[in-house]
Amino acid sequence: MALLDFFLSRKKSTASIAKERLQIIVAERRRGDSEPHYLPQLKRDILDVICKYVKIDPEMVSVQLEQKGEDISVLELNVTLPETEEMR
Repeated sequence: MALLDFFLSRKKSTASIAKERLQIIVAERRRGDSEPHYLPQLKRDILDVICKYVKIDPEMVSVQLEQKGEDISVLELNVTLPETEEMR
């Protein structure tokens, strides 16, 4: 029946449009909340290790975990190092 509705192009009610938009928002939030609970601590630990050798701004480190399938995860670490090395 949904296929028939698509071709007949009936006007949707505002309630159904709002429902669809809410479903999209909920799906996006669920996808964003999928990061593991240990990721913030992992970022702090990595930052501590880097700070032993180079003085950097904590905002210059980004850690992201990407799920590639059910059994593969990719940890991406981006660090912007300062122009001049300030050794500790």
